[in-house]
Amino acid sequence: MSPDSERPDRLHPLLADRFSPYEFDPSGLIDDPTLHLLLEAARWTPSAGNSQPWGFLPARPGEPDHMRLLPHLAPSSSRWAKDAGLLLVTLARRHVDDSTLLYSEFADYDLGQAVAHLSIQAQAMGLATHQFRAFDLEALTEELRPNPGWAIVSMLAIGRAADEPPVVRERRTATDLCTAPWSTPAA
Repeated sequence: MSPDSERPDRLHPLLADRFSPYEFDPSGLIDDPTLHLLLEAARWTPSAGNSQPWGFLPARPGEPDHMRLLPHLAPSSSRWAKDAGLLLVTLARRHVDDSTLLYSEFADYDLGQAVAHLSIQAQAMGLATHQFRAFDLEALTEELRPNPGWAIVSMLAIGRAADEPPVVRERRTATDLCTAPWSTPAA
């Protein structure tokens, strides 16, 4: 790979400028049209067999579902996630409808793509996202009781960042992405 392929200034600004804030502006509320547009971005994500195995529970400050989520956040995420304009619980439908398959090996992958699309849409709208799994999964599942076949996977905090992006962002090199998984170079 050429050295230029490692330069972040060649990336699209929506990707190069994305960061996960550890502080949100509590006045940066997410209104209904903004929430709808974020969900539209997720809706148009490609998926295996067009199964679209993702679901979300949006919860904004002041709404009853927001109050249901907060007690289940870990102390590490509670410090900053509570101030986001939106907490979004992500779920994957891991069973395949009208099929003999008992488990979709693609559901979590497809959910990840939907979250990525939603995150880039948020970035395009001047919003920041912070994806996290620092919550009590068992207690949250008991609290929310998703339908059979659905599993809570993660959460996103979405809103206006109140902290600045880091000056230096440590990332693995593009070359490492292709060599680290192998004990010997791929032929």
